[in-house]
Amino acid sequence: MAIEPITRFLLAVGAILLVSHFCGEVLRRLGQPPVLGEIVGGLLLGPSVLGLIWPSGGAWLFAPEVLSSLDKVAQLGLVVFMFLLGCELRTDRIERKSLVGAVVLGGMGLPFAAGIGVAFAASSVLAGAGAPTTGYVLFFALAMAVTALPVLARILVDLKMERTGLAALSITSAAIGDGVAWLTLTLILVGTGVHGSGSPATTAILAVVLVIFTSLVVRRALSALVTRIESEKVMTVVLLVGALGFAVMTQILGLHALLGAFLFGTAVPRDCPLVERISEQLRGFTLVVLLPLFFALVGLSTSIGLLGTNVSHWLLFAGILAVAQLTKFIGAGGAARLAGLPGDQAIQLGTLMNCRGVTELVVATIGLKYGLVNQLGFTMLVMVAVVTTAITGPLMRFLTRRQSRRRSAPRPAVTLGVRTTKEN
Repeated sequence: MAIEPITRFLLAVGAILLVSHFCGEVLRRLGQPPVLGEIVGGLLLGPSVLGLIWPSGGAWLFAPEVLSSLDKVAQLGLVVFMFLLGCELRTDRIERKSLVGAVVLGGMGLPFAAGIGVAFAASSVLAGAGAPTTGYVLFFALAMAVTALPVLARILVDLKMERTGLAALSITSAAIGDGVAWLTLTLILVGTGVHGSGSPATTAILAVVLVIFTSLVVRRALSALVTRIESEKVMTVVLLVGALGFAVMTQILGLHALLGAFLFGTAVPRDCPLVERISEQLRGFTLVVLLPLFFALVGLSTSIGLLGTNVSHWLLFAGILAVAQLTKFIGAGGAARLAGLPGDQAIQLGTLMNCRGVTELVVATIGLKYGLVNQLGFTMLVMVAVVTTAITGPLMRFLTRRQSRRRSAPRPAVTLGVRTTKEN
């Protein structure tokens, strides 16, 4: 009996949700953020695991027509997800702007600079076929420099640190870093001409016009709308259509659709109860249903087997991972320490900012789509995202316990050179 494409699609969606959320629950019980389990679930369904154990089953479940449908739904999920990230970008609550600026500059600047060196050294292994050297190098450096805001926020909640000053600093720095990352990615795509039919200069001018229009017109229009529209349903439609419309515009301009959704999100009014309720509802459906589909597609594009038994590939991955970890830790933590943050908190901040998670997966996917990195380069970036995210939670727990022990340990008495005797 022939099975219709829609049936295979529904079976694939069911399998993805079951495996992803099962893995998410398992890792949650192990003290990891559930999103990491969902990413691992996507990897299990790809050639790294299912493709090795049951290749014919994987090929049947994820047939080309099914993958095409999954990709469209996953792209919709990413558009909504990026819109929500834009809504979470808050620059109005920054108290110590110099400290935040130092963390963003150090936490992104040092990994970016190191990433340039790694990209040049490994270009023959990681660069996409025909990719412009400048585009590949800058893209790879950017992928080394990102921090995942959503996963970072979840780790802080799990650690019960979400209301601390350190949490506010790390979340604000990660949010601004996200904005810088997407702006940088826009400049890379425009400057290297890897996407779009227009000239880079024309695309750049139109992109600047769109940003100005969003800041001066769209932001004010949305502020006026939220005071006049009381219906949650109507406002939800307005925001979704706006995000999709901006995604279409940036795609037409020769940029990625996700950049437009993020830009529109930055224009949404803050501290509005109606918008916050809508964002919470959209976030629930996106994280539970749509985003796992994206993770599955990442897993289907990732093959750890590409590293195989090639020792040089594994050494290269180990080097990339070490550079990514150390430069992020030293860049963010060191800059915070120089800006006046206490040593223990600076160490914790450097650890938190190493969480790359979903953001790096999205960036890596864009790089693979536009041929800036090859399949091996993409796989290594995915593995870096998974490992750095997995390390963050346990390392933070260790640092927190150590700090607690230090505070509770009795301090030795200071005698100031005076010898005392115990009286009977």
